[in-house]
Formats: sequence, structure tokens, C-alpha cells
Amino acid sequence: MINLEESLPREILRTNRSGAYHCSTIVDCNTRKYHGLLVLPVPNLDDENHVLLSSLDETVVQHGAEFNLGLHKYQGNVFSPMGHKYIREFTWERVPTTIYRVGGVKLKKEKAFVHHENRILIRYTLLEATSPILLRLRPFLAFRSVRQYTHENWQADKSYQLVDNGIKTCMYPGYPELFMQLNRKNEFVYRPDWYRGMEYPKERERGYEFTEDLYVPGYFEVPMKKGDVIVFSGGVSEAKSNQFKQMFQHEYDVRPPRDTFHNSLVIAAHQFHNVQGNKHYILAGYPWFKCRARDMFISLPGLTLSTGELDQFHSAMQTASEAINDFIDGNPSECKIYEMEQPDVLLWAMWTLQQYAAKTSIQECWERYGELMTKIMHFLRHSKHPNLFVHENGLVYTNGVEKSVTWMNSTANGRPVVPRTGYIVEFNALWYNALMFAASVFEEVGKPGSAEKCSSLAQLCGSSFTRVFLNEYGYLFDYVDKGSAPDYSVRPNMIFAVALDYSPLTQAQKKAVLDLTTRELLTPRGLRSLSPKSFGYNPVYQGVQSLRDYAYHQGTAWPWLGGFYMEAYLKIYKRSGVSFVERQLVGYEDVMQTHCIGTISEMFDGNPPFRGRGAVAFAMNVAEVLRAVDNLKKYNQI
Repeated sequence: MINLEESLPREILRTNRSGAYHCSTIVDCNTRKYHGLLVLPVPNLDDENHVLLSSLDETVVQHGAEFNLGLHKYQGNVFSPMGHKYIREFTWERVPTTIYRVGGVKLKKEKAFVHHENRILIRYTLLEATSPILLRLRPFLAFRSVRQYTHENWQADKSYQLVDNGIKTCMYPGYPELFMQLNRKNEFVYRPDWYRGMEYPKERERGYEFTEDLYVPGYFEVPMKKGDVIVFSGGVSEAKSNQFKQMFQHEYDVRPPRDTFHNSLVIAAHQFHNVQGNKHYILAGYPWFKCRARDMFISLPGLTLSTGELDQFHSAMQTASEAINDFIDGNPSECKIYEMEQPDVLLWAMWTLQQYAAKTSIQECWERYGELMTKIMHFLRHSKHPNLFVHENGLVYTNGVEKSVTWMNSTANGRPVVPRTGYIVEFNALWYNALMFAASVFEEVGKPGSAEKCSSLAQLCGSSFTRVFLNEYGYLFDYVDKGSAPDYSVRPNMIFAVALDYSPLTQAQKKAVLDLTTRELLTPRGLRSLSPKSFGYNPVYQGVQSLRDYAYHQGTAWPWLGGFYMEAYLKIYKRSGVSFVERQLVGYEDVMQTHCIGTISEMFDGNPPFRGRGAVAFAMNVAEVLRAVDNLKKYNQI
């Protein structure tokens, strides 16, 4: 904790499951513009998150001597006030807990986000003290979008009003008021000032502007003696201060402990749920992603079915179904699910329903989602999608020259870095799987005509699949376009043709694909997006935006692909592959103690030491590792 080279790269994330979050480093030094103690959406301004309360500095005053426990980075590589040197312990089993020691004073700090409420609670307990102390709390305010910075200005409203054991303030019009309260009587000392030149090294590393000024309206002072408990509340509504202790204890009690790898994954999964009114979304990741259609469908089975939370699946799928119907019918949608028009989204939606049927039954899946499934398959079979066309050979064709249409969606100079177009391997693997699954459902529910249509098209698609994608070296082309020479680059998207329940490949062909994937793409952090033997391999995702764009899908490793790889491995090797998959999962357990504690980052460098990069928490990664753990249970029970 006191070695900043070790502690600053480690981050902590807490969410309220309604869009708001708290994110910082484990030493409470903000290193990103996205970091903050209270970050929440402000719908009347835009659809971005906004940092209201950036941080809260604690100062212990004993016998007139001040010991500041805060930590900030300023320009010139200056850290002040170096409060991390007082840290003696940090744990996160239930809530992030830091223990400070200043001489004979031992102070415990615990943070909890109130579920489905825009409120952060911080509980301070004076564990040891030879004499009474004064606890001083200094709030740093930003009131700005996570994509912008605030600087000293004359437009900021510095006024405040007293509320129950605290104050409320609002720096700019359009923002909600920020209520800062304590659970007992205290003194607020009004001393407005700007703290200038704060620096965010992660933004500098990413090639962005990296400094800002933060406004401090003053500070709260409250006396404490040994055994005292003080609870600070920061929220957008006033609360009864005499209930803060009970409120915090309730939030603490309902949180399961992170005492196992599986429990940690489940808790991480819950962070991506975002309930807004009667709409239930799955956020693609933190801190900057919104709800994206492809990510939602890939993530949903792992985040809900693999955790045994069927009600959460039903709730999120209800929102997703509305968005699908609106898209198919050509109607504007009230659902804030982005990129619904991407050509593989409905294919992934069918896969999601397939996972639901496997967890429950085909009959239950049909009763709940039969109408939706029928509508999707009719829409796709008749080529009504604006960019997914069923050709005479039974394969689906997509135009991806001008615009990225797959999950490999990085662009440079307005063009796709990886222009995957034509017959795309995972699109057609998903298409064959969807046809076969739909045929089995229609057959079981007594619709033989629909079953025959899907089955015959699947047979045509299957024979064309091997003819188009299987090359002389035994692996699959990533994409094939008419009039263009095939690209022999080895990419991970062929693994779906092995992992999916229905595949047009023979067992020998599947094994050949899996073996090549193992040799050239497998890492302890998932599958590389490009083989080191292929042209353009670029495994390190760092530097300015342009450099990162060219590395995004050119060698970086992705854990969610590793989830499908482990599923494929178990399908090929069955019980004999269990020990290998268990060893693979150890690699994911390790990363949950680095980068962002308790969750899994967006991607990792493709070369050792496989550093975590991108978003600090990524839904598809957590979901697929959870699903891999769930799949493993089936084989362990054999």
C-alpha cells in the first residue's frame, strides 16, 4: 500500500446497480478522469456519467497536530499530502476497508454504495486512541462529465445551505444538488478554494489531457473518542442522519463475502446490472461503456443463468425483447441499448435463448420467448436485416468494408482496422447454430413445417461452411469475400465453430481448429485476437488513441474468448480436459487481484506479463469466466 508503484495501478469499483458508481485506486488517489467517489448519470443533461464528488480527504487532528490521510497527484510528479504512508491494512471482502495508524491513533474507513440509490456511505471507526481526536473531512467537488475536466472559473456557484447535520450545494445549473451529511452534530467550516493542477496519470498514458482543478467548499469537523463511529453520506437527496449507521450496516450485511473465486465473480457480475425504472440493462463495462446490444446478449447467460438468477435474466430479457421488436418493426425504441443494428446481434440473441433453454427446458423457453424467436428467425431467413443477407449457398453475407460490423470494431482514419467483410466465420457459425436450435425447438413444440425450413437451410449452410472457411492447413479463414484473396491470418473467431452446441465441422475438424488455437492464440488471460505468427501482430495496448486502435484487435488477449475456448476444449476432451480447464481458470483468479480488484479488465497484452488494459471491468469477460466455471461443474459431476 505504501509503494505507489504497486498500489496506484490497482483500482477499486463499486456500483449501485442503477448507473452510479464509485471508482478510484486502493489508496484513494484518483488517476483517471473517470474516477470519483460519487459518479452518476444526469439524464436531463446528457447520457453520460458525471463526477459530482471527486474525493474526500480525511485529517486526524490530535493535540493540535494535523495528519492528513488524503493523497493526490499534482503536476511535476508531486504527491500530496502523502496520506498513504499511514495505511496499515486494506481488505475488500465485503466492502473496501482501509485501516490507518497515526501514532497511537488507529482509524478504520469503510465505503459502501447504497443499492439503487445515488448515495455513497463512508463509515469511520476510531479503533484506538490515547486521547480524543478531531476528524476533519474535506470534500473535493467536480460537477462535470466523465469525458471532460473542470477548471477554476467564476461561473461556479460557491453557495451552500445547511441541512440535517451537513450541507447541500450545486456548482452549476442542470445538476442535482449534492447533499453531504454526517450521522451526528458537526461543524462545517466554509473555506472555498480551488485545488489546482491535479494530474491523472492514466489519462496522460492514454494520450489525453490530464490535469484539472477541483473545488473545495470547506471542511467538516467532528470530535471522536475511542470506539466512536462516524458515517458520512454523499448523495443527491437529503436523508435522515440518525439512520446512517443502520443504513450502512444493512448495506454491509446484504453483501456476500468475497471469500471464494466464484463468489467474487458473482459479486462482479452484479455490478453490470443497471435498472432504470422498468428497464433492465446490462452495462458493457466500467467506467466508460454503456449498454451495447452484442455485449448484452453475450453477457446475459453468464451474468444471470450461471449465477442461478433466472429472475434477473427474465427482467433483462424483457428490456432486450422490446429493443429487438422495435428494431425488427422499424420503430424508434425507448430502450437505451446501443448498436442494435449490428448484423450479428440477432444471432447472439438466439444463442442467448439457447442457453436459457439449456438451463430450463425447450418448452419453458418456447412459452416465454417462442414468439420472439419465431420473429427473429423469419426476419433473418428472409434477409430483411439491412446488413445480413442469406445467400443461395445458405451462408450469411455482411458488408464490413466501410464500417466495422463485428466485435473487432476498432477504426483508424474512419476505416476499420480489421475490415472483416463478406462471409464472416463467427457470423456463419452462429447462423448454423441458430438454424439447428430453432429447428429442434419447432420440432418439439409441434411445428414441423417451420422445423423443416430451418433444418434444410442449416444443411445447405453447413456444407457451404466447410467449403468456404476450411483451408488446406486445417483451420478456418476469419472471413472470405468474393473477388478477394483469402486472408490466412490466424484469429480466434473460428473457436465459435467448435464451442457452439451445433457445428458444421466434423469431430476431427473441430480438434484441428482447437489444437491450432491452443498453440498460437491461447494465453493465461484468454485468446489473442491475432497469432504472433501472423502479419501485423501488435500485442501491447498502450499509448495515444491511434496506437491503441491499431493494437486493439491485433494481438491483445480477451478473457471472454477464453470462456468459449474452455467450452470448446471440454466438448472435445470431455472429462479428460477438466484439469487443463481448471488450470486455465487459475489465471483469471490471479487477475482479480490486479488492475481492478475483484473483477476482470477489458483486455490484456498478448505477451507476458499480460498486463490488464482498457476498461477496468468488462461484462463479457466476467460472464464467460462464470459460464466456464458453471460448465466445469457438469463435467466434474460425471
